Amino acid sequence: MLARVNTVALDGIAARPVEVEVDICVGMPALNMVGLAEGAVREAKDRVRAAINNSGYRMPSRRITINLAPADLPKGGSSYDLPMALGLLAALEKLPEGCLDNRIFLGELALDGRIKPVPGCLPTALYARKAQMTELIVPFENGPEAALVPNLSVFAPTTLLELTRHLHGETLLQPLPETDWQQWLQEAEKGVRNMRDVKGQEHAKRALEVVAAGGHNLIMTGPPGSGKTFLARCLPSILPPMTLEEALDVTAIHSVAGKLPHGQPLVGTRPFRTPHHTASRVALIGGGSSPRPGEVSLAHRGILFLDEIPEFGRNALEVLREPLESGEVIIARAARTTGFPADFQLIAACNPCPCGNLGNPVTPCTCSPVRIENYRARLSGPLLDRIDLHVDVPPVPPERLISLPNGEPSLTVRARVIQARNIQFKRNGPGLLNAALEGENLERVTQLDDPSRTLMLNAGRKLGFSARTHHRLLKVARTIADLAKSKNIQLTHLAEAIQYRMRGGTE
Repeated sequence: MLARVNTVALDGIAARPVEVEVDICVGMPALNMVGLAEGAVREAKDRVRAAINNSGYRMPSRRITINLAPADLPKGGSSYDLPMALGLLAALEKLPEGCLDNRIFLGELALDGRIKPVPGCLPTALYARKAQMTELIVPFENGPEAALVPNLSVFAPTTLLELTRHLHGETLLQPLPETDWQQWLQEAEKGVRNMRDVKGQEHAKRALEVVAAGGHNLIMTGPPGSGKTFLARCLPSILPPMTLEEALDVTAIHSVAGKLPHGQPLVGTRPFRTPHHTASRVALIGGGSSPRPGEVSLAHRGILFLDEIPEFGRNALEVLREPLESGEVIIARAARTTGFPADFQLIAACNPCPCGNLGNPVTPCTCSPVRIENYRARLSGPLLDRIDLHVDVPPVPPERLISLPNGEPSLTVRARVIQARNIQFKRNGPGLLNAALEGENLERVTQLDDPSRTLMLNAGRKLGFSARTHHRLLKVARTIADLAKSKNIQLTHLAEAIQYRMRGGTE
């Protein structure tokens, strides 16, 4: 007998429909699997056989063929265990006819029949609603994640036997209530660093405000202990809270990567990813035989913070150039091409020299000029060109730290950031920040008067600005003008933008 079960395969962060076909016929006992199944899927036959036997059923000594269609779509992971088991039971006529129709199943099976969590349940739920499926059946631990999607009946059994009883109508499961996403967004605000705790560093705090308002990239240069890392960790507190749409985008990526924290169905705060400087290019950009998101995608809608950026491998850093421009990552393999979103803000920090004491009035630098030059040369010109603001973060003397009052609270700064972003959205279009402006859109909103043109021309000649630097300066100046609620870019706005390119030990 032939049975069919609906499930999905993950292509990037999108769910693609897959039909599991199970045929049982007379012949030499065997279980064959076709349909471009990868290693973890081929191993499923042993897990499925044991789970069925330990759930009170018996596998027949017959010839079994399992086909995963479409055959040209690669299938990886353990989420096909449950659909295969149900297909076998349906082919053995152990399930009511038609009980698998218009339902999507996914889950890994333990040998005793327990249904274990799998990645990618949120993209599956989004697809199930779009495809107008009546039910989505996922593992119990994945239930709250799938229930984020409204207008979809989600069931989360704990065992295969519990699910078969539900399909028989013996002991019906109750659909999960919709997950309260607002609660998770509110919970996410707790424990974030606050700008009021930063004493001094007014220039760097101003730069962070500009970065947050316009979606720009930033590199901070200063000796160890000057506060670069603390400043970077304060940035999420002045960024606008995520909308539900943004939170679902971020959660989908973390779900596919298997990075959702246990018991947390929604990523409610903007990601702040801090990979170690030993991270490889695959760890940063993503990849693998079955491509998975890398750090740049896990930082989507948030921040990628590279502390001690010159210590990263040159090859690893160069792969950042394309996603910084396009906001996405395309991973090409011989058999397939996979895309992941990667719209992040790059925040980097570095020392002015290998020993970190260049310019320190107390501790002298011990590095030779050649060593300093080699240290700075680890960051290529094209990469630095894509970083809009270059800021010095000098050390604050202890006597000033004691006497200085606390700074502005993050909520006050965030209010100005939100106001500036609303101005941009009204002018540029919904969701379009100044950092993403290109071509005619950029030219339309960055007209300069004669004194500003002269200043830009002189600065470009003196500092050797590239065309990319010129355009990025205009974007930063436009953001500064928006923070000042100015319709046009004034000379002071452009001057402030230019000085952010003149500072920083990497220049």
